[in-house]
Amino acid sequence: MIKTITDDLAIVLAGEAGQGLQSIESILAQLLKVSGYNFFSASEFMSRVRGGANSTEIRVSAKRAAGFLDRIDILIPLHKESIAHLKKRITPETIVIGEEDKIGYPGMIDIQFTRMATELGGAVYANTVAAGFICGLLKIAEQECANFILEYFSRKSEEIRSRNLAAIKKGYAAGKGLSGIHISMGKNAAVKTDLLLSGSDAISLGALAGGCDYVCGYPMSPSTGVLEKMASYAKKFAIVVEQVEDEIGVVNMALGAWYAGARALVTTSGGGFALMCEGISLCGMIESPLVLHLAQRPGPATGLPTRTEQGDLDMVLHAGHGDFPRIILAPGTLAEGFALTQMAFNLSAKYQVPVFILTDQFFVDSRTNTPAFNAGDFKVEKHIVKTEKDYKRFSLTDNGISPRGIPGYGSGNVCVDSDEHDEDGRITEDLDLRVRMVDKRLKKFAAIGPAIIPPRLVGDGNFRTLVVCWGSTFNTVCEAVAALGEKDIAVLHFSWLFPFPDQAGAYLRKAANRIIVENNSSAQLARLIRQATGVAIERQVLKYNGLPFAVEEVQREIRKFI
Repeated sequence: MIKTITDDLAIVLAGEAGQGLQSIESILAQLLKVSGYNFFSASEFMSRVRGGANSTEIRVSAKRAAGFLDRIDILIPLHKESIAHLKKRITPETIVIGEEDKIGYPGMIDIQFTRMATELGGAVYANTVAAGFICGLLKIAEQECANFILEYFSRKSEEIRSRNLAAIKKGYAAGKGLSGIHISMGKNAAVKTDLLLSGSDAISLGALAGGCDYVCGYPMSPSTGVLEKMASYAKKFAIVVEQVEDEIGVVNMALGAWYAGARALVTTSGGGFALMCEGISLCGMIESPLVLHLAQRPGPATGLPTRTEQGDLDMVLHAGHGDFPRIILAPGTLAEGFALTQMAFNLSAKYQVPVFILTDQFFVDSRTNTPAFNAGDFKVEKHIVKTEKDYKRFSLTDNGISPRGIPGYGSGNVCVDSDEHDEDGRITEDLDLRVRMVDKRLKKFAAIGPAIIPPRLVGDGNFRTLVVCWGSTFNTVCEAVAALGEKDIAVLHFSWLFPFPDQAGAYLRKAANRIIVENNSSAQLARLIRQATGVAIERQVLKYNGLPFAVEEVQREIRKFI
């Protein structure tokens, strides 16, 4: 029996850490894109350098698709434990391809990747053989594969280049000659000009567009990718990048950089952010700009450090002692990741408040093709004034926003203090002035109002059922709802979480049936929605085992409620 795939293919590579899964994914990503295939990949891996059971899903589609699938069409296990690890996703329809003597799965197609690699010079070439095999299955032009692999290993020795070339050709021949699978998928020439980016790439490029010139962080999965990307841009774009001794130092160095006139980015994860809370409160008192990217992972404590969750919204909402305004953003697509990060720098500079960008492991580590971002309309807005001798850093203004000066630019004294202070920035215990200063800071909520981005409605405006989601679940939820084929269901996605968008209330009250999808255990956005609008969302689809939502499970869970 021949299995024919015409529009959407889910390939899962599985094996131990150190077996080269990411190398295979990287090779395939670029080859599939230049061939005109839409590409999406998402990885799940254990917290270890060697061993364990990891997997990477590669989705090849005739149309753009960036949702995670539970379905596995083709499974290529490189280690025996992979079968047990993925057993819940393996069905009779799954084609398992690998080394039968090592894997021992009944009915699998035996392809000896290691033996072929050894014949070419060593088992190290097995991942290139496997990449070539998949290229052969998809019938990507063989010469394109050859040209790419020579470029991919261009910095290696001639011997390594030639052996990898032989490896991809050998794998290609095995894949092209395989019977039982027929893949006939449409291509799109426009994909060839797309960008191929991860979420970390999108956030980093947005920071560049936002004029970021200072980055600091302490390595912490899954946020480290942004720190690494920004470090790679440091020389070309004159960015100072600091790996600091701990997260307490990180946030305080970033505040010092903003005080001196830099545009600083902090990147961290939940445990690191917890250490920053005193510095966040200092940010509120000295009314400093601050842009902080938080890539979420499951907690509490160390939790599951390499997995995904949307569990830190409550913490970011309330971080720092005392009352002061903040902005919280949560991109759902790569384009939003780019645009919202760029916008975060201007928002923070204008309103002199911390701006938090919430992503998660699924968002930052996934990769897909996307049309090039339009950076032409973006401007770097610094909102810095040249000070006069009578300059008052915290002057009481009608909108709560005081003119922001920096030391050395003008003749004024730029004084800030962590204690309550007067308009000059000097410590005060004048309690009436204390009230006026608090009121001044809180006036910024009204000032921020016109900048708030309303939630995005996807679907017919005459909906009866409204599926609510935020951040990284956007693509998966939209695909699941579309697959249901019900005309009276729409998706409401939040990428601006706080201050809460007033426009959301009308959508929520209009719906006869409200469902929320969140990658956490306590429906944190639902709680914020009820607090802000009075609308309770009782029907909740929650997941908190460390894995992202799959399209099929969201579809299945929503169907229960309609």
